[in-house]
Amino acid sequence: METILRVTFVYAFLMVALRVMGKREFGELAPFDLVVLLLIPEFFQQAIAREDFSMTNAVVAVGTLLTLVFVTSVLAYRFQAIGSLIAGKPTTLAADGHLIPEHLDHERVTPDEIHDALHASGIQELAQVKWVILETDGKLAVVPWMQPRTTLPAENP
Repeated sequence: METILRVTFVYAFLMVALRVMGKREFGELAPFDLVVLLLIPEFFQQAIAREDFSMTNAVVAVGTLLTLVFVTSVLAYRFQAIGSLIAGKPTTLAADGHLIPEHLDHERVTPDEIHDALHASGIQELAQVKWVILETDGKLAVVPWMQPRTTLPAENP
């Protein structure tokens, strides 16, 4: 019965803590955020299994971790320099239909990965692309050249 109470307590604590953190915090997990999230079960594991009988110790550890996540996000939001330091900056991997080899090497992205991103975006050739950008979350954003509009849309009377 004690295990059921411990698990129920952990569940309620995490539900309240994650609600206080806000949707934005866990809506878009960066790799570092995922690692932090994976630490939470580690802290509670011993308390639930009663290897360490102190549930308080686990709550303090997780509370500290979530407080650090929250403070870091507030600082990153308020101060652009801190935000750039924490999240990084996007990197242009291709521009005007040409790969930028030194950026590819620095970010360890292969030309095949670029071509896969192009095909996933419905683009056949690199020449059709204005930019390919490696976003801070690790995703490749493909920005095609804008096609000039050849006909004007019909007006609705």
